[in-house]
Amino acid sequence: MFPHRHLLGIEGLKAPEITTILDLSEAYVAQNRKTNKHLDVLTGLTQINMFFENSTRTQASFELAGKRLGADVMSMAMQASSIKKGETLIDTALTLNAMHPDILVVRHPNAGAVNLLASKVNCSVLNAGDGRHEHPTQALLDALTIRRRKGRLHRLTVAICGDIAHSRVARSNILLLGQMENRIRLIAPPTLLPSGIDQFGVEITDNMEEGLKGADVVMMLRLQKERMDGAFIPSEREYFHRFGLDEAKLAHAKEDAIVMHPGPMNRGVEIDGTLADDINRSVIQEQVEMGVAVRMAAMDLLARNLKAWRMRDAEVMV
Repeated sequence: MFPHRHLLGIEGLKAPEITTILDLSEAYVAQNRKTNKHLDVLTGLTQINMFFENSTRTQASFELAGKRLGADVMSMAMQASSIKKGETLIDTALTLNAMHPDILVVRHPNAGAVNLLASKVNCSVLNAGDGRHEHPTQALLDALTIRRRKGRLHRLTVAICGDIAHSRVARSNILLLGQMENRIRLIAPPTLLPSGIDQFGVEITDNMEEGLKGADVVMMLRLQKERMDGAFIPSEREYFHRFGLDEAKLAHAKEDAIVMHPGPMNRGVEIDGTLADDINRSVIQEQVEMGVAVRMAAMDLLARNLKAWRMRDAEVMV
């Protein structure tokens, strides 16, 4: 069962609901490997992608997912929209609402902006990343990748390494993996750890050898350019020496540990390029494939609930 109108974050989802999304995603993985990938699940429905931040892979993944399900898909260039001319986010929501969309996919640089939009529109909203808050479909595709490679999604030791403080990917993964009873270790310099992180029930270290010891999954995070140029790290070279993943550091994890990265990668900063391309350890390309399937599953489940929610809203208005 998945009783939700929107997918705004992992926070608030129960373990069985996460499993429901992942189970349906498995079916879409198989569908996407067929010659004819198209279905009519969303035929007649309109999907609008609103990306206030650039994100080639996430936007492409959502667009492909919608088209494979049969939706009418429109991607709006928000960088050139009337938002730049002074229109508020609420004005944009009301304008879109008048177009009667069925699914909105939104990425926004400010935490909470997607929740605000969801409260103003008569359709389903999917959060494609909002500020430092959450990126739920990334965590779900990571979970699907882990489950397929490890055969389970519980009682694993998962090491998340890098810029935890500014990462919505890290936050969503911590929430999801914690919900599924995994042991989570965060590895980062103190400058890249958020305040209050110790309240999330995670282990914290600034030592890669200690953090990777016995890990089943090693999840590297992208270090953004502004962190490299600021006071967060001494230098890219020093960061890679201490926190970049290479064969020597990975040797402390389990022999069958898998390596993940949400992309895009900074080779030689967060991860050694040769290791990133090692098909025996790296599942980075598999993560990309799982992303389309997970987004198809999420939109399918939300669409199933949409009609009932709209009827309920109409009754309330009467």
